[in-house]
Amino acid sequence: MAYGQHQSFYLRDRWLNKAIKHLKEDNRFFYDKEAFEKIGLGKNMVQSLRFWVVATGVVEEKFNENRKKVHLLTPLGELIYKYDKFIQFRDTAAIIHYNLSKDIEPATTWFWFFNEFSETAIAKDDLNAALNDWVSIHEDKKISHRSLKRDIDCLVKLYTAGQSILDPEEVIQSPINKINILRESKGTIIKKVPSISDVGLTALFFTLLKYAEEQGIDNVSVDEIVTRHGLWGNIFNMNRAVIVNALELLTAHPKYPIKFTRTNNLDTVRLPDISPLKYLEFEYKRKVETLV
Repeated sequence: MAYGQHQSFYLRDRWLNKAIKHLKEDNRFFYDKEAFEKIGLGKNMVQSLRFWVVATGVVEEKFNENRKKVHLLTPLGELIYKYDKFIQFRDTAAIIHYNLSKDIEPATTWFWFFNEFSETAIAKDDLNAALNDWVSIHEDKKISHRSLKRDIDCLVKLYTAGQSILDPEEVIQSPINKINILRESKGTIIKKVPSISDVGLTALFFTLLKYAEEQGIDNVSVDEIVTRHGLWGNIFNMNRAVIVNALELLTAHPKYPIKFTRTNNLDTVRLPDISPLKYLEFEYKRKVETLV
């Protein structure tokens, strides 16, 4: 499991675009001693960005033929750079959040907060204590309280920075705040139930297809969507009513509708035969055409 690799810097608007642009020119960019000058960020921020590009799923870290680490765009990263490099669509922000939160690594605190931690409102000090308790049970090695506190502070900023224009300190917003799944009020951290439009039907369908692909299945129950790690109930704080409404909307997709069967509380969803990435590209093309 991994903690504190973001150097206390939350992801900022346009950071992913900057990183991808440089990595397309040099896949060893993060090991360039002059990288911070070329990208216009501080040295610690560049280290932070190296973490974020991998944690959000737009880049993967590999070894080249010379056994040196390189950073390569993933197919998802290619799509985002082509169609939404500045993260203008809520769907893109939601997919980035999904990648960050669905697995226990490389952002363990995010996985814990959205999949394991069930409280919907809690004081920040108590949230820190809850994370420390969970880590003490699940980790063999000692993790510093300071590192875990930095994780909590960074997580909260990632989802709230830029939400309030009344706060003069919020001058640099996060690209993920737009999905409205978290807010901070007087020291209390609150998980919000977002609207379907906050997250976006495209992101919801993509994550469902991704789950099915990883599990090797073509149908999923509503109970799974509500309760399983990495699915809507946990990752997007959605309750059953909102989930059912979203599924009903997805039955009307013009090309790739789902089949939603509701019988005796055994509600099931059969998914169309389309890969998550092909579906996402189809939707990006539609969105771009709409903008034009």
